[in-house]
Amino acid sequence: MLNENDFNRHPCFNVKAKGQYGRVHLPVAPKCNIQCNYCNRKYDCVNESRPGVTSTLLSPDQALVYMGKVLEKEPRISVAGIAGPGDPFANAEETLETMRLIRKHYPETLLCLSSNGMQVAPHVPELAEIGVSHVTITVNAVDPEISQHIYAWVRDGKILYRGRQGAELLLARQLQAIELLKQHNIVVKVNTIVIPGINDHHIEAVAATMKRMGVDLLNCMAMFPNSDTGFEHIPEPSKEQMESLRNTAEQFLPQMRHCTRCRADAVGLLDNDRTEEMRGCLSACAQLPKPEEVVRPYVAVVTLEGVLVNQHLGEATRFQIWGEDGQGGYRHIEDRQAPPAGGGAQRWFNISRILGDCRAILVNDLGDSPKEMLKKKGIVPVTMSGFIERGLEAVYTGKGLNSLQGRMRKCSSKGACAGGGNGCG
Repeated sequence: MLNENDFNRHPCFNVKAKGQYGRVHLPVAPKCNIQCNYCNRKYDCVNESRPGVTSTLLSPDQALVYMGKVLEKEPRISVAGIAGPGDPFANAEETLETMRLIRKHYPETLLCLSSNGMQVAPHVPELAEIGVSHVTITVNAVDPEISQHIYAWVRDGKILYRGRQGAELLLARQLQAIELLKQHNIVVKVNTIVIPGINDHHIEAVAATMKRMGVDLLNCMAMFPNSDTGFEHIPEPSKEQMESLRNTAEQFLPQMRHCTRCRADAVGLLDNDRTEEMRGCLSACAQLPKPEEVVRPYVAVVTLEGVLVNQHLGEATRFQIWGEDGQGGYRHIEDRQAPPAGGGAQRWFNISRILGDCRAILVNDLGDSPKEMLKKKGIVPVTMSGFIERGLEAVYTGKGLNSLQGRMRKCSSKGACAGGGNGCG
């Protein structure tokens, strides 16, 4: 378990630690859900040191191997973070799996994430459970009239928002994320990219709002002009301007003045970076074969009485777990408690974890959100009505599944199964 002294080992959040402890960024998150007008992510650019850049990508299992190699070379690494090259929560499954693996195998390591805040909120309980202690949210404005000029678009699921509508949605999600993170006692740093002529007059308002939200640290970062972006012709703010803005913001929140604008694959101490040295190791780890697929011997069943498949996923308070009996039949293995209703997408994620050794789930019906989550976790949702054993036979043999698609009860609470996690009405 982490204690108060552990928080002094994060070199980004504690300037006194930057010469004693280091960090490694694990590039497992390629996708992004917003497009900033200053961002151009080049995964293969090895000659630049700026956020969003990495020489390669890793899977969670590859990241675990790489973490071990990094610690062999630099045992002063105290922090494992994910900062892209996209957004960690546009790649939530990979992000959370990586964090769980690092926590399991390196329990003393601090876990850190850096996000635009768009999709953080549904995952905050899971972050707290894993033990993620530090989260950075990039908030460039607290007025949509200003931030609408900073983002080309914002994507929520499959819907793309532009202009003020997108800016309002992003800000609402960011504030919600910060509020929930602080409720779960997670240390929060806010990054604000200073863009001359766009938001440089607005930094004091950002600092004041973040103070009211309970944010722990503010990092005013000078925008780095990137080619092929909407802001490529805007000059980088001067050191004098940045110092003045930080002094103003410091009236509200402590300032991070030692940021090195790290790459998404950065490794080493802030003042002794070893990213170039570890590049070959990173590439080698990226070539490692994928681990063997998880063995899934069981099938989960949502049932009222243990005979028929006759319940919606949103209604389930328990799951029956079934398996083959070795004699051509099937046997009831055990019951598993379902997570309580509520929590939105987090409930479906928790269900997928509870059923991690199941190849399928027999259910009368379920919504698009839980269906997608289960599929991502390798659990096939089978919607049907009728006897449990007929469903089991179809799953284990692969035959006759279509004939089970009988008449199923319609959901009496439209929003719940669609992803609210609140159960059925």
